[in-house]
Amino acid sequence: MDKKPAQPQLIQLPKIFDPRGNLSFVESKQHIPFTIKRTYWVYDVPGGEIRGSHAFRTEQEFIIALSGSFEVVLHNGQQEQTFFLNRSYYGLYVPELHWRTMQNFSTNALALVLSSTVYDADDYIRSFPDFITARNEAE
Repeated sequence: MDKKPAQPQLIQLPKIFDPRGNLSFVESKQHIPFTIKRTYWVYDVPGGEIRGSHAFRTEQEFIIALSGSFEVVLHNGQQEQTFFLNRSYYGLYVPELHWRTMQNFSTNALALVLSSTVYDADDYIRSFPDFITARNEAE
């Protein structure tokens, strides 16, 4: 039997105050529970558009709103949670096997996503019924 999937959580990152401008950072296995293998960002999202709407079999992610704001809606197979990201020194840890949707992007929002894996199309679960099946098999 596989272990039960981890739970999502908001993680506060270090924030170094400086009158010239603040600085925050994230380190693999220090602030997030995985080694960063890939980084990508989502930007210029037209009003009303939704990004994501998929899950991953093994990939974990850490999502930061570097600029602006947006919501990340996660579903664990039984219930849905909505996280509002609007501070660059907070990020959302998204474990594997969570259906993820990003929505309600503000103007000029910039979402930075840190990933535990390199891109692998086979790791994506793109249909919600397939996600429910995979999630039930993991529990």
